[in-house]
Amino acid sequence: VQLQASGGGLVQAGESLRLSCQVYGFTFHDYSIAWFRQAPGKEREFVAAISWSGTNTNYADSVKGRITISRDNAKNTVYLQMNSLKAEDTAAYYCAVSIYSIATKSSSDFASWGQGTLVTVSS
Repeated sequence: VQLQASGGGLVQAGESLRLSCQVYGFTFHDYSIAWFRQAPGKEREFVAAISWSGTNTNYADSVKGRITISRDNAKNTVYLQMNSLKAEDTAAYYCAVSIYSIATKSSSDFASWGQGTLVTVSS
């Protein structure tokens, strides 16, 4: 299984970014996918997850209302639309494939991880 995250960059507070996670090498539509992030000097934290069908999602309280996760099973891709970005959203963002089909948020539920894409929000 390979996951390739992209779309990170430097933006100003209040602006938007869309991250993409392309997944290769397994039956994409059977498993949930999530995004996690890790800021410098901090532990990795859950951001959002989406079930195999896309009908169920799960978000961290800190991003609810600003960030939307979606998936296109035909393209083996998961997206993270981030709006109204804040300086505290600055982090490396990682996508991961769950061992389950439901939208869980514990990092121990995720078996495969991408390399990360860096998001920097200037205030």
